[in-house]
Amino acid sequence: MTDIDEQQTVAVIGQGYVGLPLAQAMCDVGLRVIGFEIADRTVQALNGGRSHVDDLSDNDIATMLGQGYRASSDPASLRDADVIVICVPTPLSDDGGPDLRAVEAATGTVARNLKPGATVILESTTYPGTTDDVVLPILSAEGAEHGTDFYLGYSPERVDPGSAHYGITNTPKLVGGVSPEATERAASFYERFVDTVVRMSGTKEAEAAKLLENTYRHVNIALVNEMARFCHDLGIDIWEVIRGAATKPFGFQKFTPGPGVGGHCIPIDPNYLSFQVKKTLGYQFRFVELAQEINNSMPAYVGSRLGDLLNDVGKPLNGSKILLLGVTYKPNIADQRESPAIPVAKVLREKKADISFHDPHVERWHVNGGTLDRVADLETALQESDAVVLLQGHSSYDLNWIADRAKLFFDTRGSSGRDDVHRL
Repeated sequence: MTDIDEQQTVAVIGQGYVGLPLAQAMCDVGLRVIGFEIADRTVQALNGGRSHVDDLSDNDIATMLGQGYRASSDPASLRDADVIVICVPTPLSDDGGPDLRAVEAATGTVARNLKPGATVILESTTYPGTTDDVVLPILSAEGAEHGTDFYLGYSPERVDPGSAHYGITNTPKLVGGVSPEATERAASFYERFVDTVVRMSGTKEAEAAKLLENTYRHVNIALVNEMARFCHDLGIDIWEVIRGAATKPFGFQKFTPGPGVGGHCIPIDPNYLSFQVKKTLGYQFRFVELAQEINNSMPAYVGSRLGDLLNDVGKPLNGSKILLLGVTYKPNIADQRESPAIPVAKVLREKKADISFHDPHVERWHVNGGTLDRVADLETALQESDAVVLLQGHSSYDLNWIADRAKLFFDTRGSSGRDDVHRL
């Protein structure tokens, strides 16, 4: 049986936006960390001191290497690990549920290279039951017994990329194990480098808690998106409405409308819960499906509103030069996963608009099967465009400067308070 000790070796499978910061936090408390990654190019870059994640610099990787970190694509390296944490992607599959192929492949690799007594922890976001019904059988397939040969738990990732306030160590960690002993082993491990560890009653409760967190955001974003639409039709300033409601010190949390939802969690995770409810219980999770319908309609709404604004100044959307500002899914990072800028661009192109883009964090934008280069000179592009659309409010944007140079400025994020700027 493996004890939690100062010389513990940990393998983190998946060195992306979840796994790499997690590995950094482990290195900082003296754990020996193996960053397992199947992409040889990523392994070579990390071992050469080069980062591919927004929140970590090359200097951070160099520090980790000095602390004993190493990246590897060799499955045999997992045999040294007392703890193995699986942080692989779970995108949506064609049927609307999670695509578990990466989880299954990673678990299979672990099963073939498992140190006796090791603790295995899944962090990938998925539907309730995955740890018990998918991961556990794979680990046990060759006769290994849970509670003797290995211990299995689930701890959902709660990474907030680009956040200046919350990171691995100060974000509470949920932990649920297949057994009470597995829960305790996983929790004791995370307590090495996380300030607050919350023990859950089981794996399914921990899995469902993560989905509830993001479903809550998904539904509330849909609420304000729908309010933004009818407030516009009623001649009501939605941003003033939100400002007023947000002064209430209890019973209200501020959410704001936008051109859609993006990122690795909000547009995807609630679907896991909806998928499992429908598959297992045979009925719909109607809140999630309605929220998805509303949020997915926002890019088309942005296109419609922009068409109306151009029409008011005597221009058709067809043939107009439209400059899109900010194409990442959240401010001040380069991550473009599920960015609403992509469906907005698709809508505008279908209406025959001539689109260009600027984003301080993105030089080349791969959008709708093509590639656009960032405009070379922002000031010139602002002046030459028929309309400028703010899709992401990066802090480096001087919105007054932009508004002074744009012929028509449509702010979908409500970042500007000027009367001559059109807001969603």
